[in-house]
Amino acid sequence: RKESVWLTPMISEDLAAFGGSLEQRLWRGGLPPFFLQDPVDADADCAEWLSSYWARDVQELFRIQQRAAFVRFVELVLARSGGMFEATAFAEACEVSRTTIANHLEALAVTGVASIVPPFSTRRTTEIVSAPKVYGFDTGFVRWASGWREARDEDLGRLWEHYVLNEIQARLPDVEVRYWRAKKGPELDFVLIRRGRAPVAVECKWRSRNAGDLAGLRAFRRRYSEGADFVVCADLDAPFPRSVGERTVLFTGLAGLRAHFDEERP
Repeated sequence: RKESVWLTPMISEDLAAFGGSLEQRLWRGGLPPFFLQDPVDADADCAEWLSSYWARDVQELFRIQQRAAFVRFVELVLARSGGMFEATAFAEACEVSRTTIANHLEALAVTGVASIVPPFSTRRTTEIVSAPKVYGFDTGFVRWASGWREARDEDLGRLWEHYVLNEIQARLPDVEVRYWRAKKGPELDFVLIRRGRAPVAVECKWRSRNAGDLAGLRAFRRRYSEGADFVVCADLDAPFPRSVGERTVLFTGLAGLRAHFDEERP
């Protein structure tokens, strides 16, 4: 009997075992050889890894002929990681058809190089109902493709969102991950769905003091009032509640989010 095993990049327990800071994990990525080496050396290895990925995985599994266009697509997906996926924009940048872009994206999803996060919607006219967000598989590769050289808070915040997604995928395999966005207005990072339960709203923040007014969470809850609310922050060890309008939102680290779903299990 065969079983598929999905090994994600390093999660929080792996980081504790390897040692090093969260900032290092986000900046260097979660593949052990890359995490353990200097980022300057890792940049060259990222390009080499991409060439190997094309030769070893893509060529063996898919009928994709245009190497330059495919590699360009992978680099763009990583650089634009976490954003809404607009096939037309990628098609124009890679000089291929929308159908080719769809095939390329499927190849990335099948091989685990990208995660496709669909929107949460009940088909309301004010919501995004079909356009997914696409996340690159590893924070180090996202940093490399984005061309970042210094770790600014805004960049670490973007990478933290990827890290939270990685943790959810690794630790909560029975949870479906979506996002929510109004056509005109704010966006909620993640909506977590477990069969028979109300949707859980999750915002990711690098610093708890910079959480802002949580406009996306508030807008989501005006439409979908049932379910727990979390702001998952990189700088928190002890969770604390905060009133946001008429709701109570739990500010917590990753452990608090995992604990919520552990408590729900029968």
